[in-house]
Amino acid sequence: MPDTRFDNGLSAAETERLALLGEECAEIGKAIGKILRHGAESRNPDVAGSPTNRADLEREIGDLLWVIDLMAHCGDFSMLRARADSGRHARKVRYLHHQDGESVS
Repeated sequence: MPDTRFDNGLSAAETERLALLGEECAEIGKAIGKILRHGAESRNPDVAGSPTNRADLEREIGDLLWVIDLMAHCGDFSMLRARADSGRHARKVRYLHHQDGESVS
């Protein structure tokens, strides 16, 4: 019987790191949704002493930065190349409506 498993050429370690990346990005999206719906300083009313939505977002961004560092360290991508095309970001500034131009350049 032929092997019908999908093979994307990734090692188990690479697959795990991509799964971590996707998971952290999803968690950031969830934290953003909570801030947009309830406010940055809102807390879970059912959990005494729960962190604010802003603190949750900060924690999730920290987790994402850790995964990004891990992936760069393992050679999944080049941080230098990822940051190199600053012109691409500069072109997006003209589509921002509420940002101070100096803070995003």
